[in-house]
Amino acid sequence: MRVGFVHGVMNTDKMSILGLTIDYGPYGWIDNFDPNWTPNTTDSEGRRYRFGQQPQIALWNLTRLAMALAPVFGSDQPLQAGLQRYAEVFVASDRAHSAAKLGLSRFGDEDVELLRSLHALMVQAEVDMTIFFRALSEIDIGAPTLAPLEEAFYNEEKRKAAEPLFVDWLNRYAARVRADALSPAERHRRMRAANPKYVLRNYLAQQAIDRAERGDYTGIVELLDVMRRPYDDQPGREHFAVRRPDWARHRPGCSMLSCSS
Repeated sequence: MRVGFVHGVMNTDKMSILGLTIDYGPYGWIDNFDPNWTPNTTDSEGRRYRFGQQPQIALWNLTRLAMALAPVFGSDQPLQAGLQRYAEVFVASDRAHSAAKLGLSRFGDEDVELLRSLHALMVQAEVDMTIFFRALSEIDIGAPTLAPLEEAFYNEEKRKAAEPLFVDWLNRYAARVRADALSPAERHRRMRAANPKYVLRNYLAQQAIDRAERGDYTGIVELLDVMRRPYDDQPGREHFAVRRPDWARHRPGCSMLSCSS
């Protein structure tokens, strides 16, 4: 979830005893940030397995496991403790990831609203998750503007409408960064290590598949090579790090997939 991954159908038989998600079918990576997005066509109505619901689905799966194990326990207390442990570890991990993505030494209760308001703005203005967080490390903390982030917006009208709100948020964020313990260099390093430049966007995978179906496998080879180093700048491969093109917004394979994909 830190890099926008959505499993798409994360039910109990798609999650191993180790907590690993398996059996990928209709999976995908977030383009424009949307907690309600699902890559699964069969989940498009209820959106049970949508991006923002994944932590709750994991807990639900673990609860079903606990119920199955309950008959061999003398008390449900150890099982309840295990479920509580999951919740605690998830929150701690999520806060650590949020701190890294924002370039902060720590993510406290006072930072929850800052991130929540950013997420709301990103949904409202249709902002690319990967591009935005990668570019956030480049803003001038002394005088922040929207300029380094403009490539992350999918819709110019929405960008213009939301610009005053984004500028206000950037000023609040800059003040928070200035009060943080990290040096500018460490902040930049930390953010680039947490925010990839390249993710396996659905349309990129579909383009490689289309070429392979015509007998050209070089697209798969190059895409795989790019994704081996998602945090590195790779000169000459900038086209793998751009917004999803408009033609791919609703094209099958580039937007949503079926369970048999």
